[in-house]
Amino acid sequence: MLRLLKQYYPIRNAIFVIGEGIVIYLSVLLACGILLSTELLHPSYQLTLKILLITITCQICLYYNDLYNLRVVDSYTELGIRLLQSLGVAAIVLAGVYTVFPDAIIGRGIFIVSIAIVILLIVSWRFCYNIVINKGLFNQKIILLGSGDFADLIVEKIESKKDCGYSIQLRLYEYPNRQAEGVAGPSNGQLSTSSYSGLYEQAVELNTDKIVVALKERRGGVYVRELLRSRVSGVDVIEGTSFFEMLTGRLYVELTNPGWFIFSEGFKKSPLKVVAKRMFDILVSTTMLLMLTPVIVIVALLIKIDSKGPIFFSQERVGHNRNPYRVHKFRSMVTDAEVKSGPVWAQDEDPRVTKIGKLIRKWRIDEIPQLWNVLKGEMSFVGPRPEREHFVKQLEEQIPYYGVRFSVKPGLTGWAQVSYGYGASVQDAIEKLNYDLFYIKNMSLLLDIVIFIRTVKTVIFGVGAR
Repeated sequence: MLRLLKQYYPIRNAIFVIGEGIVIYLSVLLACGILLSTELLHPSYQLTLKILLITITCQICLYYNDLYNLRVVDSYTELGIRLLQSLGVAAIVLAGVYTVFPDAIIGRGIFIVSIAIVILLIVSWRFCYNIVINKGLFNQKIILLGSGDFADLIVEKIESKKDCGYSIQLRLYEYPNRQAEGVAGPSNGQLSTSSYSGLYEQAVELNTDKIVVALKERRGGVYVRELLRSRVSGVDVIEGTSFFEMLTGRLYVELTNPGWFIFSEGFKKSPLKVVAKRMFDILVSTTMLLMLTPVIVIVALLIKIDSKGPIFFSQERVGHNRNPYRVHKFRSMVTDAEVKSGPVWAQDEDPRVTKIGKLIRKWRIDEIPQLWNVLKGEMSFVGPRPEREHFVKQLEEQIPYYGVRFSVKPGLTGWAQVSYGYGASVQDAIEKLNYDLFYIKNMSLLLDIVIFIRTVKTVIFGVGAR
């Protein structure tokens, strides 16, 4: 497994992405050999840079068109359509680059010939990769202990993501109210609590890499002894909540106890991290405010033309360490939208939203003025979504650990926003808190940069806005 941003990914997934980059590079190089009679084994330094430009541009377009999300690209028809779309966009982007930097042009007809070769090789490459995934090659083998909802959720997550890198060899079910008479064998993947005494032998026999403990009841001498024998013999034993965090990139607050928070790794806020995050905030907010000045002016005029009322909307939110501050947005609703209803969550097809409001919400343009909050230091570019005091009091009564969100600055975007989308209910708030806590526990500059990249993707496709 490869550890990246506190999550674990199968090494084969990294090989898949890197390998696809090599495929694109070789396709362009081969096209150069065909059309320009280039020496394939010893290309010049300038040619190598030009090919790398094409390779990186193509892979960025593949990423932004969800070609690395196997749940989206689940058929060769979908693969072919999205591949052509991505290469078409790559051609447009490269045309723009070549207009500004004509010296970067690689040669006439090279890209067209490369596309034909790329499509053939990428489809072949992905066909081979699908064989590896479907056969579960190089998966980590795990034994799962538990029969409750949490254990069921772990099974669901593993089975729904075929490239997660794990395969469940055996699941031991717990019977807290009765003792099972028989002991099922490994052929059907079920053992009763009476079989804890054979856990170590089962792990050795099945060549298990990891034992995941998702039991409700964790007392019992036999249970502890078997886990200890397994651990000291080289089998990794991991608590279910920690495994779920690694698997999904979020926590599970409903079953997480305070002890896990206290003794788990993470939640470190070193002075270096704090300074690096603040410098990132200043750099991004300043750059974006300057670049988006024309957009700000145009949107301000459209809001004034579309409906009566102020251009900007300001509202008090709960910030870092529960300090209140006023957040600023472009006004997307009618003036005094909550006079009759009081504070309510925004809903789909909300009648209070203006015509221009729908447009700027879809593309997240209404959030641009919050860059000023980021520059002032009241917010960070990346962090939990800022919430109102009215909803904070309500959610803290219903959701455990909700107050942990205020240990960091609220963000213009965040891990929850790019991973889950918009929330308009208590259940949504719970799901988003699971992602927020993962971010707070594992926050780093690199994670902020990844969230920034994913935010760009979210904005481009207008996903998750209301």
